[in-house]
Amino acid sequence: MADSPLSLSERAGGEGDGKPLDLVLLGPAGAGKGTQSRRIADKYHVPHVASGDLLRMHRDRKTELGLSAMRYMDRGALVPDDLVISMIVDRMRQPDANHGILLDGFPRTVAQATALDGELEAEGRELKLALYLEVPFDVLVQRAAGRWTCRTCQTTYNYDVNPPRRPGICDVDAGELYQREDDRPEVVSERIRVYLEDTVPVVDYYRERGILREVDGTQDIETVAAEIERQLEAAVW
Repeated sequence: MADSPLSLSERAGGEGDGKPLDLVLLGPAGAGKGTQSRRIADKYHVPHVASGDLLRMHRDRKTELGLSAMRYMDRGALVPDDLVISMIVDRMRQPDANHGILLDGFPRTVAQATALDGELEAEGRELKLALYLEVPFDVLVQRAAGRWTCRTCQTTYNYDVNPPRRPGICDVDAGELYQREDDRPEVVSERIRVYLEDTVPVVDYYRERGILREVDGTQDIETVAAEIERQLEAAVW
């Protein structure tokens, strides 16, 4: 019989300590993080938390953290790490994250990774696994430059590797699909280059900690999903 999300989470903590199934999914635009994040969240019943979405939510709701972040966002500056981590910790404290959380888009630097570790430890939690979707640079550019986004729910598609069932229409909520200006090839190339430069040290950091699992992201969606599931099951058994 397949394990329930709760029993999987309980196994993750080792000898019955019941610690949550806290995960990080790393990979640049075009690696397939969005698609795989939704699958992981659905299968293991942990919320998928993308740092960008979290920032926008706090900004739109005008929370104390959101108002603080807006002072940086409005002038095009990076939101300080401590604010982003405070938002993540606040999200971890919500009831639906009691058994774990999947972080997408954070951490981006080693400083963020070490700060996150400290906050998790203070909460009596720890990362169980950092999954890294590996895709060659030229493939990433091709994928990301062909990306289309739903105007309403922000679900992303690619007509080469992950097309919608109906052209121009989102599978989730039938919203209109559009291509963002920053998905142009020259913009995408620079964004991916910067991401890789920033993230390689983070990958090395988690590799040294022994919790990194690398997955070949050039495979089809189902094969990637099966490999991620295998790595998760092996890590928490």
